[in-house]
Amino acid sequence: MPQIKSAEKRVKIIEKKTAQNKAIKSKIATYAKKFKLAVANKDAMAAEVAYNDVVSLMDSAARENVIHANSARRKKAHYAKMLDDIKKAK
Repeated sequence: MPQIKSAEKRVKIIEKKTAQNKAIKSKIATYAKKFKLAVANKDAMAAEVAYNDVVSLMDSAARENVIHANSARRKKAHYAKMLDDIKKAK
């Protein structure tokens, strides 16, 4: 346990930020799961909507340094390819 008052405050702030970051990452994972489910069902319309949602969330998370920018770009490219593949299949 920290002995200095400012260190105690930092612990509280870190716990709060950790919870916020975890919530953002969980939301991204949920929307990614919805996107992958739509792709698996070959539902291009639902996949497009889910893709836009997950990309928007990843962009904002990368901007806030919740996830690394390159990780967001890599995942977005992967999801875009998945979406393009089901669109071409039709």
